[in-house]
Amino acid sequence: MPIAVQETQQQNPVEAIKAALTNVTVSEAQEAFDLRGYSHFDATPSIGTEFRAYSPDGKPTLSIRDILGNADREKALGRLVSERGVVFFRDAVLTPDEQLKLVDALGKHGGKPSSSGLHVHPLTMGGSEFGDEVSVISNQFVFDNKYKRDDFTVLKRRFHADLWHSDITFEPVPSDYASLQIRQLPKVGGDTLWASAYEAYDRLSPTYKTLLEGLTATHTGQGFIDIAKRNNATFREPRGSPENVGQSLSTVHPVIRTNPVTGWKGLFVNRGFTKRINELTQHESDNLLDFLFEHISANHDFQVRFRWEENSLAIWDNRSTFHSATEDLDGDERVGTRSVSLGEKPYLDPKSTGRREALLQKQGQ
Repeated sequence: MPIAVQETQQQNPVEAIKAALTNVTVSEAQEAFDLRGYSHFDATPSIGTEFRAYSPDGKPTLSIRDILGNADREKALGRLVSERGVVFFRDAVLTPDEQLKLVDALGKHGGKPSSSGLHVHPLTMGGSEFGDEVSVISNQFVFDNKYKRDDFTVLKRRFHADLWHSDITFEPVPSDYASLQIRQLPKVGGDTLWASAYEAYDRLSPTYKTLLEGLTATHTGQGFIDIAKRNNATFREPRGSPENVGQSLSTVHPVIRTNPVTGWKGLFVNRGFTKRINELTQHESDNLLDFLFEHISANHDFQVRFRWEENSLAIWDNRSTFHSATEDLDGDERVGTRSVSLGEKPYLDPKSTGRREALLQKQGQ
């Protein structure tokens, strides 16, 4: 995938890579619709771009309504999301139905298979308020009021390093794009964090990368399985793809994955769903996964934290990010709507490169 990086006059290689990492734009998307011509900022060097609701720099503001239904603009947004991991809009007035249509369009413009639609979460009950393909995200229950939570008080909270995940990687065909809007805001708190799978890969040594690129891992939705057993529930199926069927919620994916939009490699394991590296002994697998999970949760230099406001919208690429809610609300409520598009079956293209390597190669041309 051709990548255009803004020219830099700096000779220092460290400064050159900083410039490349913060100014990346896909040339095809820029020709179609220049998203960076609108008031925005990159939240960190490696992940997160936010479009402001006001302009402090004289550039015009960009609303998600300026993008909805326009193929060129949706394609440009999808490319930017895949490059930056997650994109935020501060002034995004849209319905849950528009939310799911947007992520479906991003996936289609990105080339997802025709058999991949929108995900129906296995615990979503039929006849839900916003339809099967919109998940209601709440700190009070798990996807439906039937499955109440009682672990949100301070002494029952889970260890937050354990909350990092990529959506639905227990499915044979997992997510490409997803979006979330918090529609009932708490007084304070309830932030969401994202981490870059590209940067997680780039921070590994060449020897470690070679090891991981030959491995596969089993992903299982064990938490959802446990909830279903306690409630004598049956999982919904099919779940947005003919391959996403069955009651096991378990599948196998490569440990290193190529994002087809950018052509960049990323780490593709997460503490929420990855249970076993298949080519290793159990002891070896446990130790390696513990390292990789800590690698994701402990390195805040490839994380971004987002504070929700009214009408805030987050759109991210699940192929190349991890995310985690901040469960600091006690009895206060936080409710949102999430839509999840399905992409391709994960794969590793041996000709693909890491993000930093690709940007430096382009800069050297």
